[in-house]
Amino acid sequence: MKALVKKELGFGNLEVMEVEEPQIGPDQVKIEVKYAGVCGTDLHTYEGKYKVKAPVTLGHEFSGQVVEVGANVEGIQVGDRVTSETTFFICGECRYCKSRQYNLCASRRGLGTQQNGGFAKYVVARKESVHKLPDNVDYLSAALTEPLACAHHAVSKAGIKEGEVVVVLGPGPIGLLTAQIAKSLGATVIITGLSKDKVRLEKALELGIDYAVNIQNEDLKELANGLTNGYGADVVLECTGAVPAVAMGLDVLAKQGRYVQVGIFASPEIPVDFEKIIQKEISVIGCRSQNPFDWEPSLRLMNEQRVNAKALVTHKFPITEWAEAFKLMRNGEAIKVVLTPVS
Repeated sequence: MKALVKKELGFGNLEVMEVEEPQIGPDQVKIEVKYAGVCGTDLHTYEGKYKVKAPVTLGHEFSGQVVEVGANVEGIQVGDRVTSETTFFICGECRYCKSRQYNLCASRRGLGTQQNGGFAKYVVARKESVHKLPDNVDYLSAALTEPLACAHHAVSKAGIKEGEVVVVLGPGPIGLLTAQIAKSLGATVIITGLSKDKVRLEKALELGIDYAVNIQNEDLKELANGLTNGYGADVVLECTGAVPAVAMGLDVLAKQGRYVQVGIFASPEIPVDFEKIIQKEISVIGCRSQNPFDWEPSLRLMNEQRVNAKALVTHKFPITEWAEAFKLMRNGEAIKVVLTPVS
């Protein structure tokens, strides 16, 4: 079968190759891929900025149909419509594994990074990671379950309450999904972007987000203060990984506000105004990926039409046209791109 493979570390080294069709073990499930989403980390992997275990087939956001199950697999049958968590292997012994916080297991291996992923006709997942799709969730929506689960993880950490004012910095796919979840909880939601994000900010308004702010033309703090009697936002979720956004987020927050860092920075060391954190008693919360308990709620959000994930998909390409897909994402011409397998 054909697969999009990162052959070696470093810049480039990405190629559609003929690889062997995967075989399953007794505790595994073989899935025929319908759609696989392109993530920002896939771009970073191509650019050599994100380390994977090469050679490896990329693709960690996907949906598909079960074509084979291992001897020890129960509750999943051939023909089931499914998606899968990215977790492929964990140690099972550390305190993080025992509390199902697999994202923090030091031995964890993920699909599309350390284990062959979904940019291929078939992918193999461990049985514990597979989730059946509810009736109202189609394959295209389901391919975005992983980023939606990441957004759900972030929102859960923020502890958003009905009536709070929430600022989401960044209108990329994660930001747009995060904003929709916050809105579903009864918050008043502001999402921000730049002039180049015009299409994404318009999409946010289409999806029911209360305010879409171009911070190059509008005063975010003035808006947040106007909605809160001058106090400032209750929650900020930073989804850009852009250094200037940190200062903006801390500034717009109310005293005792909650700041959640979702975006990943190009460099781990960045300047942070700890004076604001101290004087305003801000809670700063880290957020990494997603966990098992984020998946079923994410599928329910889509099933109940409280989150419209597939509305973010602007382009579809076969995996053989991955270069064009990556180019559109790099240039900001696409919101979300999905790839489809080829024979």
